[in-house]
Amino acid sequence: MLDKMTPNQRLMLAAALSIVFFVAYTAIFPPAEPASAKNENKIALNENSLQNTASSETAQPQRKLVNHEVSTQEKINENSQNTLVTVKSSDFILKIDTLGRISSKELLQAKYNDKDDQHAQLIPQDAMKPLLVRFLEPSLNEQTTQVAYTASTSELSLGSQAQKVTLTQQLSGVVVTKELTFYADGHYDAKVSLSEDKRYFIYLGQRPTISKQMMTVAGAMVYTNDGISTVIADGKADERKSFSGVELISAFDQYSATIMYGFDKTTNIIVEKDRESNPVVYFEATKNMSFNGYIGQKRYETLKNINPILTNAIEYGWFTFASKPLFKFLSWLHGLFGNWGWSIIALTLTIRLILYPLTYKGMVSMQKMKDIAPKIKELQAKYKGDPQRMNSAVMDMYKKHGANPLGGCLPMLLQIPIFFAIYRVLLNAVELQGAPWMFWVQDLSRMDHTYILPILMGASMFYQQKLTPSNFTDPLQEKIFKYLPVIFTFFFLTFPSGLVLYWFVNNLFSIAQQFVVNQQFKNAKEAEIAIAKHMEKSDG
Repeated sequence: MLDKMTPNQRLMLAAALSIVFFVAYTAIFPPAEPASAKNENKIALNENSLQNTASSETAQPQRKLVNHEVSTQEKINENSQNTLVTVKSSDFILKIDTLGRISSKELLQAKYNDKDDQHAQLIPQDAMKPLLVRFLEPSLNEQTTQVAYTASTSELSLGSQAQKVTLTQQLSGVVVTKELTFYADGHYDAKVSLSEDKRYFIYLGQRPTISKQMMTVAGAMVYTNDGISTVIADGKADERKSFSGVELISAFDQYSATIMYGFDKTTNIIVEKDRESNPVVYFEATKNMSFNGYIGQKRYETLKNINPILTNAIEYGWFTFASKPLFKFLSWLHGLFGNWGWSIIALTLTIRLILYPLTYKGMVSMQKMKDIAPKIKELQAKYKGDPQRMNSAVMDMYKKHGANPLGGCLPMLLQIPIFFAIYRVLLNAVELQGAPWMFWVQDLSRMDHTYILPILMGASMFYQQKLTPSNFTDPLQEKIFKYLPVIFTFFFLTFPSGLVLYWFVNNLFSIAQQFVVNQQFKNAKEAEIAIAKHMEKSDG
């Protein structure tokens, strides 16, 4: 059921869980969203799909886009006969096929293994491949699927030094040359040139299809030099879009991405949709075209070391403004603790301390509302037939006792963007893959198969409910509230351990804070009773 939810539904579910957890009296139900497209799709491109992107100065008519189809000739299976070049490093094996495309990239580190515990494969087999070249001229374009490239070498071994290979395709009237330089960190430099000036296009390729976690977005991104990221989620691509001044383009899933960058600022980047409304990204290339690429995990330090602009390929959604600095702070904490689990705990504690004034105010307000709830009910009964007098009396009661009916909600609601930002950080941090915490939690990016952590989270939530003052007037609402720990535990069973750890620790801090507030009110009441008794004795 959870896997069939759209990313927006999942985000709304997270909002609902956050609000219910921190604002105990409000039930939030996410609105229905249209069903998302499948994560794994075959991209289509036929010979008539390349739309004329001539500038306004030219009078050439534009062709109408039909669809995107991978031809039968291009749907070659990845095997030794169709592999032209193999690029090896200690971390990955990359292959280039006879059509001059990057046809395969296998990650060798066990921590990046897929759900079947097999080495992660970043390039889908039956999909558009990176570095695919298409010509506007139909006859020339047909030849690109029938004429094999030749290569200057069949194998590259990457170490501290970059390695270069030259690919050549002899077509009728034009020769295509690709000079590719590969680096051990996963990026490459590309120079594509034609012997004759022809109109042609280079494709980014289909996104990786490894991760399928809840509340994550997969699709394509265009990041421009004005600092704007345009994200087109799978199943959401609509009309054709063109971009200029582009810094990078990316086809991504939760943890990995296929990226191209380093374009000339005049390069026309085009995003269109395939038959399943998934984004297809390509650009119109010049006779001599230079750019860079990266295929791999979206590790912040790796991307930053290659080119700082690439860190913008890490997608945090609406809360990027808060998520980016939170991740940097989490990384700094990791530098102190050397363990991502303890870093998450330290981050949670820091956030709780910063928000302490807000949460304290909300808890105090709820305590006051609980204390005067019987008196409010008496006023409501007394002035049942006179709503105006009843409202006036109730407001006077609030004012007299310094209670605010919204005081417990508003401070909590203000925290929701922060918790959303933390969610996005923990969901998109590839650094958590294979990262242990302690004892049985050995991978913070995966669910706890022992279910111990989700059960502890549910138990802590149940105990927090016992400590939290309540003044329900609706019996049904009260009954639902009592079952929330069970519902939360059920949902959190499949959540990544890092997220469950965050919620569990957050619950513990909430319990501690609620205990302090409750004790303060208890002490205040005991002091009032003692003073009252003392006054009675004095009067006697």
